Amino acid sequence: MERLRRFDIAEYRRVTMVVVESDLLPPDPAVVVIPLLPDYPVVRYLNPEIRHGGQRLVLATRLIAAVRGSSLRRAGSAADQGDEITRAIDILMGGV
Repeated sequence: MERLRRFDIAEYRRVTMVVVESDLLPPDPAVVVIPLLPDYPVVRYLNPEIRHGGQRLVLATRLIAAVRGSSLRRAGSAADQGDEITRAIDILMGGV
């Protein structure tokens, strides 16, 4: 299986999510992801809207988690929105 890269969009049990861990980390069975949900509350900078497959999904940053990489199926990329995703993680961790 191809290794997922940072900002890849993946699917896990019909949930869409974005990979947020660095590509510089050594391989691990787990991958850190943030779900992309259609009806999640938008908080400026913390929960940006991400475009995928003609949909506008909300980055549910507070639901950050790790899942087994072998359970994920690559479904696209959000690399063009990487700055907004990184800002959301910075807001979550640092509050600013």
